Amino acid sequence: RKSAISLLPSYFVDNETDTLKCECESRTYESCSEKTTECSSQNDRCSAAISVMFEDGTKVYEVNFKGCAMHEVCVDYSFSYGAYRFVEKITCCNGDLCNTEVPDYKLTPNGKKCFTCEKENCMKTLNCEGNENYCFTATSVENQTLKGCASKLICSYQLNPFPGANFSCCQGDYCNSASSASPALLLLLVPLLISTLFS
Repeated sequence: RKSAISLLPSYFVDNETDTLKCECESRTYESCSEKTTECSSQNDRCSAAISVMFEDGTKVYEVNFKGCAMHEVCVDYSFSYGAYRFVEKITCCNGDLCNTEVPDYKLTPNGKKCFTCEKENCMKTLNCEGNENYCFTATSVENQTLKGCASKLICSYQLNPFPGANFSCCQGDYCNSASSASPALLLLLVPLLISTLFS
């Protein structure tokens, strides 16, 4: 399975053709040699996106990027577990250099509720936000578990945001039924996730 994060940057590459021209900005991946880029035929939109990670409601990382994109990936998504939430907001447009503004990343609660884990207690309630309409469970090969909320984009395409863990989704409040968790998995996955998203 590909991770959600490893998949997305492939759509924001510097493609030299004589078609659509977009603003280009990449703080994470060295794909922008100039401030503008010309898109390939498959990348039919200009895009502007922001990736943000929160810990206990406080923003701890932010990355903005602009470039060419396929219209299929012009979908916002987020996922959350424990004290952490990752948000990807993207706007797309069809017109030369139309991707001037980076979208706002703020989310609001949507009423959905999932189990999440706090230390070894996986019966904690997590309030989902934005388009997080699914509950997820991520389990390592050592049967250590994380639980939380996720958007349809991650679940429908099976884009595992936790490399090395078995990832599954379900719909319905508290459908990711409780089980024991390991604090070690949380400690291992947080720096791995940060490294994957922002390096």
